[in-house]
This record gives sequence, structure tokens and C-alpha cells, in this order.
Amino acid sequence: MDRIQIKNDYIEYLKYQKNYSDYTIENYSSDIEEFFQFLDKECIDYLDVSYDEIRFFLMYLKNDKKDNNSSIDRKLSSLRGFYKYLANEGYVKSNVFSLVSGPKKEKKLPRYFEYNELEELFQVPDLSTPIGKRDRLLLEMLYATGVRVGELVNIKVKDIDRSNKKILILGKGNKERIVNYGEYASDSLKDYLEGGYDKLNCKNLEYLFLNNNGGVLTERGVRYILDKIIEKTSIHKNISPHMIRHSFATHLLNEGCDLLTVQKLLGHESIKATQIYTHVTTDRLKEVYFHSFPRAKIDKDKK
Repeated sequence: MDRIQIKNDYIEYLKYQKNYSDYTIENYSSDIEEFFQFLDKECIDYLDVSYDEIRFFLMYLKNDKKDNNSSIDRKLSSLRGFYKYLANEGYVKSNVFSLVSGPKKEKKLPRYFEYNELEELFQVPDLSTPIGKRDRLLLEMLYATGVRVGELVNIKVKDIDRSNKKILILGKGNKERIVNYGEYASDSLKDYLEGGYDKLNCKNLEYLFLNNNGGVLTERGVRYILDKIIEKTSIHKNISPHMIRHSFATHLLNEGCDLLTVQKLLGHESIKATQIYTHVTTDRLKEVYFHSFPRAKIDKDKK
């Protein structure tokens, strides 16, 4: 069996058994293909890769391609997963990538929107049209629930408990969790389902978010919609679904929500993944302190 078929089998495994999102699968596929191209250039058999050759590949990414540490670490993670699959299927004796550690990640704080910026985003969609109703709900649901974009596009109407304002979400690794939403999202949902959904749903699908042609809205489609929305605002920031997710977590912590609850709401397996938001909220607390506490304020007249 050639490597293209094996790679395709692995992609199928990620999609149907691991339930990875299309966006994640696309990245994995691209990372593996880049590694294959490197091996071809160096005349290395992908089933007989050594530790030293992997280190050489990482040096190539860093020095020749100028990839940052986060990008290199992601590619290493993709290949570690692929070679674990090869080992489990008996194509290689062991996963040589398990011996390789990635570069130290740059510490980047999550970017998020201030609440007034989100309000400006919410005002953009034209609620007189089915597309506008959908786009407004998309924004409201991303912010109200903090779900990943892959989770958002997979929501089915039957997954929503409208009376209790809850949604059953299928997350990473086929793990289910319940997320809640509030009155604003509830009103947008009602407006969409009763005044736009049927007009879009010409193919009688069960998914909540549909594209302009009545098909299932993709992750790429969500990103395109958000890009178009922010172009109509005065906000000078790039936008992504994950940035709205960051806003959800940051605003919860700023309002006093405990870290464990935020972890559960985000669907993080480890508390470490959630702790990055404490750095953001700590900076916010510091700012509030120096602007609010009398003996901490800077007296400009004394300067």
C-alpha cells in the first residue's frame, strides 16, 4: 500500500473515529504532505525515519522556512499523531516522533474583544433578511456559549432545548457537553427559526446554521462571514471564531466566574488550557486597581 493511500486512511480515521473538525484535518493533511516533500528532497523513506532526520526537519522549518515556534510545534504534533497511527497499524515498529520534543512556545495571551466592540459587531447583520438573522445568531451563539467553530457548525436543531436554553454539543473526541445561552441568544434563535430558517433550508437539513444555498455552513464559511461583518465596523482588529471564544472566557472571569466552571464551559480537558485566561484577567485587575484605588492613582500634577 502506498503512502498516499495510508495518509488518506489516516485522514478518514481522524474524521470518523476521532471526530476532528474539517479545519483541523486540513492542517494535519497539509503538515504531513509538507513532511513527505521534505523526505523526498532528502531521499528518506517515510517508514524508516530516524530521530536525527526529524531534528534536521525541525531545523529546516526554523531556519529555512522561518516558521515560528507555535507553527513548528503544531506540525510536530500532527506528525506525532500520524506516526502513532502507523505504529498502531503495524507499518512502523515504533513512533519515533514520541522521542522528539518541540521548541519552547512563545507565550501569547489570547486576543479578545471588549464588550462594546462585540455590541458593534452585533449591530451589523440586517435582521430584515434570513441571512442577516442567521449571521446575528451566529455571533450571539459564539459569544453566549464559547463553543469552537467546529462545534458550532455541527449543531442540529434537535440538539437545542429552547425551553431551558441549553444545547447538547459534540466536542473533541466525541465528548458531549451541555452549554447554556441567555436571553439575547434566545431572542436571536427565535427570530431565525421563525423568520429565516425555513427560507434558507430548501434542502430540509437538520443543521442549525445553513449557507446561502441551503447547505450546511462550513467552518471556512463562518470565518468568511465574520470577516465581512468586521469590515462594516470601526474595529481595527482581525476577527476569528476563536477570538469570540476568548472573549467569552475572559468576560466570565472578569465578572467573577471561577476557573473550573470556565474550564467545563469551554470543554477543556485540562485546567492548564484554561489558565492562560487568568493572565488576561490579572492584567485587567491591575488596570482597574491603578485607576480606581485612591492611593494607587498617579497624580499627574506632581509629575
